Amino acid sequence: MQENASESPDKSAVSLSIAAVERDTGLSKDTLRVWERRYGFPQPRRDGLGERAYSVDDVEKLRLLRRLIDAGHRPGRIVRQPIEALQALAAQAGAPPREASGNGEREAELGRFVELVRAHDVDALRGALSQSALRLGLGRFVMDCAAPLNRMIGEAWARGEIEVYEEHLYTESMQVVLRNAIANIPPVRATPRVLLTTFPSEAHGLGLLMAEALLALDGCRCSSLGVQTPLLDIVMAARSQRADIVALSFSAVLNPNQVVDGLAELRATLPEHTEIWAGGHCPILQRRPPAGVRVLVDLAEIPAELARWRGGRAEQPAS
Repeated sequence: MQENASESPDKSAVSLSIAAVERDTGLSKDTLRVWERRYGFPQPRRDGLGERAYSVDDVEKLRLLRRLIDAGHRPGRIVRQPIEALQALAAQAGAPPREASGNGEREAELGRFVELVRAHDVDALRGALSQSALRLGLGRFVMDCAAPLNRMIGEAWARGEIEVYEEHLYTESMQVVLRNAIANIPPVRATPRVLLTTFPSEAHGLGLLMAEALLALDGCRCSSLGVQTPLLDIVMAARSQRADIVALSFSAVLNPNQVVDGLAELRATLPEHTEIWAGGHCPILQRRPPAGVRVLVDLAEIPAELARWRGGRAEQPAS
């Protein structure tokens, strides 16, 4: 069988460690262990050293589960379902109705970006995204192009229309375009000073970059630590940068207790005048907003929150 290059490799002979599955799916090791104990999936075998070894089929289902959870589904309702049912659920989500989009030209442009992803034409994709950013301006590009395109790529992946590596090609291309655009924003000395990062278990950074772009356009002094920063380092960086706001992004796959406990610890450690903004698709943020933390459900809320912050500062008496 191995001598026939036209045949697919034997997936049953391939296994991945828990660290590899974490990197591949974006699901933390803690989440994988909790699901194994609570829902009976995944059920990895053990290798010769007694370590968990996950099959390719396990990983494919975990990828799909992550996408569905990102879309708002609760783990307890979907983890036990067979992959065929999950694929059908993902297909039902589909794209928003065309009449709701209201812009056929924009829909067509987004579709062309997806086709460039499928064609693996990274240079053309980055060039087209850069041209769109120049034409629309960075603010409109983030809201009218990057945000809906992220959803389209995620839905295409959930329906099995693109592979994980193709999604990674897209993500890296979009990050390059956003970073270049942010670098071209003239530096400002205004406030608020915003520190951006994610918790140690959060590896998704595209939403963070989109938020940074909108904040920088609105005259904020932004400092980004990238992703997966330990809490103590967040606190030290906030103090060294004299941050007025610490902005954090959370995806839907994070352990809710880690999100709530981490934000509570951060709130207790940071100075009272330093605000904490939490955004992203983690459901616990809306169901149980942590005390002393401002939860932003959507990027579109950033201008109003900045106006509120600046208005409050204007009302304070001069020291």
